[in-house]
Amino acid sequence: MNQRQPAMLDSRDRGLAYGDGLFETMRVAADGIIPLQALHLQRLGRGARALAIPLPNQAQLQQALNQATSSLAGPGLIKLILTRGTGGRGYLPPASATPSLLWQTADLPAWSDNDRCHGIEMGICSQPLFPDPFAGQKHLNRLAQVQSRAEVARQGWQEGLLLSARRQPLEATAMNLFARFKTGWWTPDLALANAGVAGVMREWLLTQLRSRGESVHCDLRPLSQLRDAEAVFLTNSVVGVLPVRKLAQWRWGVPDTVLALQAEVDSLFDA
Repeated sequence: MNQRQPAMLDSRDRGLAYGDGLFETMRVAADGIIPLQALHLQRLGRGARALAIPLPNQAQLQQALNQATSSLAGPGLIKLILTRGTGGRGYLPPASATPSLLWQTADLPAWSDNDRCHGIEMGICSQPLFPDPFAGQKHLNRLAQVQSRAEVARQGWQEGLLLSARRQPLEATAMNLFARFKTGWWTPDLALANAGVAGVMREWLLTQLRSRGESVHCDLRPLSQLRDAEAVFLTNSVVGVLPVRKLAQWRWGVPDTVLALQAEVDSLFDA
């Protein structure tokens, strides 16, 4: 696994001390193109404005991405990290911050053809995902996801579903949730739940589905509703579309409609 970055992080950096920062994980195609780069940088900009972190200009961001891309020998991942930088020992942010911009690269995670065609097995995480005043921002405070991912590993699942305190399905530990019902596509309304992160791939898929006039529902539903689903799948900008074949006592097949979405997303990254 490749994990290079251009400079050592200052031990006083607020991203390290307080999680005072943001990140974006971007998939790079074999030709060095980042197909969803614009959406990633838009979300980074929204997060920076919400946290009042100065955002590097477009040229600085592109330079960092170019350096990261050039270090990859083929397709892979870039993790772009923006922190408020150094300043002050306590929580109070410095009046004039000089942000830190760092990057890492990594290989693409391996999902078997069987999992991608027939789906993965998920469990239900025991810890609810509570409302977050910074919900929607890809901030560096991911302890809820860290603990839930550790539970996934202990239980031997491939992924874990995070529920609200009212037992409404919200998202997986690192992916967004979709389902197919007779009435159309569905994904949880994370803004209404004030929890989780609406992913870049989720945004891209919703735009594509709605542009074709397909029925898409975005609301909050009880967990039991999933038993009536025709299919369930997960998405993020790394794996694309990943079907789910089993969650707790429920099982689903993988219809052609989901495989067609998967192929459409995969084509984005075909060099």
